[in-house]
Amino acid sequence: MDDMIERIWAVDVEGNGGSPPEIVEVAIVELKDLELTGRSLSWRVKPIEPIKPAVTRIHGITNEDVASAPSIEDIEDGVRTWIDDLPIVGHNVKVEVDALTRAFPEWSPVAAYDTLALARSLHPELESHALGKLGGHFNLTGRAANISGGSDHEAGYDAALCALLLKALLESIPPAQRFSALQSCLYRPPVSQGDLF
Repeated sequence: MDDMIERIWAVDVEGNGGSPPEIVEVAIVELKDLELTGRSLSWRVKPIEPIKPAVTRIHGITNEDVASAPSIEDIEDGVRTWIDDLPIVGHNVKVEVDALTRAFPEWSPVAAYDTLALARSLHPELESHALGKLGGHFNLTGRAANISGGSDHEAGYDAALCALLLKALLESIPPAQRFSALQSCLYRPPVSQGDLF
């Protein structure tokens, strides 16, 4: 891989179901030269507003699980220590970027790559490009569970699955095409007019 993306963090966040959602869990998994390094971190967060039962049914995190967790402000330095100077990747990474920039207003990603866009580009023939479906297609779900100790829709599991998916997608094409494929899935957040002046 190009030096610019020698190291990258796969990121996943889970929310409380609010509008906009507050983060209740953040997980990151490191890749170096498309290999998982074994370094992964996760944080549970107590949101201001309670977790809605509908989202608890999806990610399994209850209000009791986060009752004694730190606030988002309390974990900001810990999270940013790892992701401030390196690119990130996520599946539909806009969700992660939006949640993290709301939670950490002074943060913006060095670069943010989207495995959803990459999968759609490289494998348009697939019926579904949902993270879990792609994990099954590429036979990655068992490994993601072993890495994270979790399951579908837990931040650690989804970040591990995203990291494995990035590796599988890029390794499915010739090395000379990988950098341009990755650049094609670079997420560019909209710039507000206030940021221009």
